[in-house]
Amino acid sequence: MNFVRTQPTRRRCVAALLTALTLALGLLTASPPPGAYAADNGRWSVFPADKKAANDGKHRAYFRMKADPGRTVHDKVTVSNLAKEPVTFLLYAADAYNTPRDGGFAVRERAEKQRSVGAWTRLKRTEVTVRAGGKATVPFTVAVPRTASPGDHPGAVIALDKRVARAKGTGVGIRQAVGARVYLHVNGERAPALRVTDVRFHYDVPLLPGFGKAATVTYTLVNSGNVLLEPRVDLKAKGLLGRTSFDSAGKKLPAELMPGQRVRVTQKWAAPPPLDWGSVELTASDKAGELVESGSTAYRTVNWGVLITLALVVALLVMGVVVRRRRARTAAGS
Repeated sequence: MNFVRTQPTRRRCVAALLTALTLALGLLTASPPPGAYAADNGRWSVFPADKKAANDGKHRAYFRMKADPGRTVHDKVTVSNLAKEPVTFLLYAADAYNTPRDGGFAVRERAEKQRSVGAWTRLKRTEVTVRAGGKATVPFTVAVPRTASPGDHPGAVIALDKRVARAKGTGVGIRQAVGARVYLHVNGERAPALRVTDVRFHYDVPLLPGFGKAATVTYTLVNSGNVLLEPRVDLKAKGLLGRTSFDSAGKKLPAELMPGQRVRVTQKWAAPPPLDWGSVELTASDKAGELVESGSTAYRTVNWGVLITLALVVALLVMGVVVRRRRARTAAGS
């Protein structure tokens, strides 16, 4: 779900400008439960028209298409109005992308420039009014240009409520949309590629060992190929004498990393050792096991300044003891 809000100082022009847009692209981050095939927000739903999937005869969860460059794909989308009053929807297609913060599946806004699915899709109707409890099915085509690059081109077919509502207690205008995902694969050379960049370790080293908060390891996953990837990440921290002090699978990874997209991931290290230093090693791969990339960064959980100060204090104490003993021996022998 993607939510955008304007500043309260712009309330006067909220209705004229599109101040907020909520996109519910159903089942974005999780696998669809059995029998589920519609994206909805509780008031309307959008899904592929009643056409059985070729492989198992079940309803399609999403639009999945394959085409050669220069070919046109035909399909239909259904909008179901779950409300108790008729609703008018604007229909359009949009390109998809990964949100940089959490890697979620999001789509370009209607006014943004579209480059693939959003630019190649033509709906027979771009506006439709659906009666309360009713449905409307609209045919559409995806005309793949001859110059289209091979690989995966994700997107969505969107039904946007034409009305602009107001957020409760504010002057902010809200428009809501629901979209059914489109997974278009343009035939041609398949070139998967994954990169790991900018691996960093962050830890506020405490003055006293053992009193620090959790550390974090951050890194960027980049899909530099032309196919969707399902990334998997393993992290290991090797400290003094090669001892493994941290071993974990990466969390909060994007379920799907789209071609040309990058996502910044933060991994929490809950209890780093109080006195340690070494390196964090990261291994990233695709679920299919085709790709393996790695990265690393140095880490330390010891406060060198405190240790050096303690070492100096101990050295001074030892020197003081030695000096006193020598003076005692000299006094005894005289």
